[in-house]
Amino acid sequence: MSVSLGIPQVRSAGPPPSGAPAGSGLLDRHGRRATDLRLSVIDKCNLRCTYCMPAGGLPWLPAATLMSPAEIARIVGVGVDRLGVTELRLTGGEPLVRRDLEEIVAAVRAAHPDLPVSMTTNAIGLAARAEGLAAAGLSRINVSLDSLDAQTFARLARRDRLADVLAGAEAAAAAGLAPVKINAVLMAGVNDHEAPELLAWALERGFALRFIEQMPLDADHGWTRQNLVTAAEIRDRLAARFRLDPHPAPRAGAPAELWDVRPLRGAAPGPVGTVGIIASVTEPFCADCKRTRITAEGRIRSCLFSHEESDLLGLLRAGADDEQLAERWRAAMWGKPAAHGMDRPGLDSPDYVQPDRTMSAIGG
Repeated sequence: MSVSLGIPQVRSAGPPPSGAPAGSGLLDRHGRRATDLRLSVIDKCNLRCTYCMPAGGLPWLPAATLMSPAEIARIVGVGVDRLGVTELRLTGGEPLVRRDLEEIVAAVRAAHPDLPVSMTTNAIGLAARAEGLAAAGLSRINVSLDSLDAQTFARLARRDRLADVLAGAEAAAAAGLAPVKINAVLMAGVNDHEAPELLAWALERGFALRFIEQMPLDADHGWTRQNLVTAAEIRDRLAARFRLDPHPAPRAGAPAELWDVRPLRGAAPGPVGTVGIIASVTEPFCADCKRTRITAEGRIRSCLFSHEESDLLGLLRAGADDEQLAERWRAAMWGKPAAHGMDRPGLDSPDYVQPDRTMSAIGG
C-alpha cells in the first residue's frame, strides 16, 4: 500500500512581496546567505527505512519530471556563477538508483573544476561504482548507516543489505572519496545502545561519524519525542567509552557540532578523531543555516521543513535565461522562515507543522 507524497504549495511567480535585493546572492530577510546547495537527483530509494518511508513505498515521480544531467548542470551553474553557491551535495531518495549518475557528476565537474561535489547515499551498489564516480569528479561520500548488527539493520531498513552498505563504504575510501562520512540515526530501544560501537568502528577506519537526531519527516507520521534520542543522550551514551571535548575549529554554519574524541582508558597524546552530532530538534542551528535545496523535479525549498516550493525547472523548460532563473531562486530564499519551530516542547506549537513531503521526496 502506498501513501500520498503530499505536494506543497508551489510558487510559479518570481519576486516575493518585499523583493530580494538584486545581486545579493541567496540572502534571506534574516541576514543569512545560502552557499551550500543540496540537490536531489531522484526520489526513489531501494530501502524502506522506518524513519523515512512506509513499508509499501511511495508513488515515485514520473521520469520525465526529473531533471536531466544537462538541466542539473545548468541549475548548478546558475547557483555557482550568479548566486554564490560554493559547495554541492547530491541527494535523493537514493542517488545510485540513477543509472546516469556518473554523467551528472561529470557534467557538473566539467563546468566547475574546483567545486566540492559530495553525495549522500545508502551505499547499496556503491562498491561497483565508487571508482567511476571518483573518476567523474565526485569529491567525497556520506554513507547512511544506522547499525552494525545485521538484524537491527534489517529491522530499520526493512531490507537485509548491511553487507552491501559496508562494502560500499570501504570501496568509497579505496577510491579516494574521502573523508568518508557516516550518518547514523539513533532510535530509542532499537539501536541507541550501539552508539559507542559505531564510533569505535568509524574511528578504526578513518571514517567521520555523524549522529543525527531523528526528525519528523517520516511518511507514516509516527515520529514522537518519546522515540527521539537527543543530542544530550547521544553524548551520554558515548561517554561510557570515550571522552568528548569541544572541537576547537569554528562551526561556521555546519549542521554538525564536532567533538574531539579520546579513549577513556590508555594514554593518547591527542584526539583519535572527531564525532559530529546534528541536533536539528533539540539544539537547532537555524540562525546559522546556509543551505538551499532543489528537489528532484527542480523545485526550490528554502528550508528542509518548508511548506512552499518555487518551480525552477518549469521556468527553465519554458525558455528562461540564467538571470531569470537566478531571480526566482533569490526570491524563494528571501522568504525563508527564521526557524522551523521544532524546538518547542511536544511539537504542538503553532510555529511547527510537519511538512507533507517525506525526506526522500525532499532530498536530504
